Amino acid sequence: MKIVVIALVASIAALSTASADTCMSKAVDKNGKALSGAAKTSFMAKCKKDAKADCEAKALDKNGKALSGAAKTASVKKCVGAEVGM
Repeated sequence: MKIVVIALVASIAALSTASADTCMSKAVDKNGKALSGAAKTSFMAKCKKDAKADCEAKALDKNGKALSGAAKTASVKKCVGAEVGM
């Protein structure tokens, strides 16, 4: 049963973030040039932290209850990967 819930949550998370911009696509300067070096590292760290916080808030089961344990970990990991773009 837990596997079904994990798969369902992961599918919903992937669909909700599929159309959104990823951190990789947002890593550009004001002139539209891709960031590199320390600027990119800093930007990606902040973006990943923000994505994790957002994904933890979205980690809900089909009844709207917060996930916990392995189900939450799997859901958040997949969601962060999708939002970061890795």
